[in-house]
Amino acid sequence: MGSPPGLAGRWRRLFAGVLDWLVINVISAPFTLPSWEYVWDRGRGAWERYPVEQTFATGLVAFLYFWLLHAFWNGQTLGKRLFGMRVVQDYGARITVTQAAVRQAAATAFEWLCCVGMLLDLGWILFDPRKQALHDKVARTVVVNA
Repeated sequence: MGSPPGLAGRWRRLFAGVLDWLVINVISAPFTLPSWEYVWDRGRGAWERYPVEQTFATGLVAFLYFWLLHAFWNGQTLGKRLFGMRVVQDYGARITVTQAAVRQAAATAFEWLCCVGMLLDLGWILFDPRKQALHDKVARTVVVNA
């Protein structure tokens, strides 16, 4: 069993993730545009809850974005490619399609646990010696320098 190249830095992972979510929001905007009127209620001057359709559409786009790019684009998303990182198996081999799906399914499950699950998942990176989030541990992957 070999070892992966150098582990990617925590800050670079954060910035790549922010960029990826910006891309996801731009991609999902056409599918959610009709529901934007529900976000801000001008009559009351207050924010309203997101309709389920918008949340579902954005979640589906996000799942497909991360899964397909990690599986078929050398373990990279647009953010990871820009910041020089990629996802590999924990021993350094290329990530499989199944691992990419499991990784993203675990990340999605943590996100659905409101903020607590997502904070726990991503916060794990801060204390883990291999800089793995919980979804990385579930899928047996690491994020390394490309």
